[in-house]
Amino acid sequence: MKYNWNWNVVLCRSECAQPYFDWILSGLGWTLVVSVMAWLIAFSVGSVVGVAKTAENRGLRLVAKGYVELFRNIPLLVQMFLWFYVVPELLPKVAGHFLKRELPLPEYWTAIVCLGLYHASRTAEQVRAGIEAIPRGQTLAALALGLTRGQVYRYVLLPVSYRIIVPPLTSDFMGIFKNSSVALTIGVLELTAQSRQIAEYTFNIFEIFTVATVLYMLVTLIVVTVMRYVEKKVRIPGTIAMGGS
Repeated sequence: MKYNWNWNVVLCRSECAQPYFDWILSGLGWTLVVSVMAWLIAFSVGSVVGVAKTAENRGLRLVAKGYVELFRNIPLLVQMFLWFYVVPELLPKVAGHFLKRELPLPEYWTAIVCLGLYHASRTAEQVRAGIEAIPRGQTLAALALGLTRGQVYRYVLLPVSYRIIVPPLTSDFMGIFKNSSVALTIGVLELTAQSRQIAEYTFNIFEIFTVATVLYMLVTLIVVTVMRYVEKKVRIPGTIAMGGS
């Protein structure tokens, strides 16, 4: 198969008719912004739900379990459409109008919230597993010292469990980073969407998606390298860290 590679379509900037290189950088930037903000939501909500799944209160455990089962078992693409097209219609008219018409960049906020809540269900299971991996004797010892149940979670269980689950948390961030490409279906111009748009304009499909693939791999390698360093720094001697899922 003969194919004339044309890398100028990617590398050319100001001197070209269209600055496609800038388009790719813009797409990468939005991918990172959406991924980081979604991960912050996933980590925060997932931590609360994960703690609730280990609570003594049966009602809290059932609510947390319901959240995990709901968000984990509905495909991400379906949730993306529901959040963008259906939820604004179910809200009061003023709130729905704000989300659809007045909120700046509604598709980006929708993608952030959807990805965050979807992956929070996975983070919750990781937090739960991390807490349950801690010997019960530590909880009993903390309670015997006079700590409340909330203080036990704050000062004993969560600090230790986070150190145990660094690898799956890393895997979860990379999952968000890759799943951000689904946001193109609601108009988010992230890396995959920009690459597809350039490919449709130029017909240089191989060059464009080769560059996109390299950028995805580069970011994931950087994240893995950094988090492996973090994992070594926070590893608790005598414990085995949980593997990524």
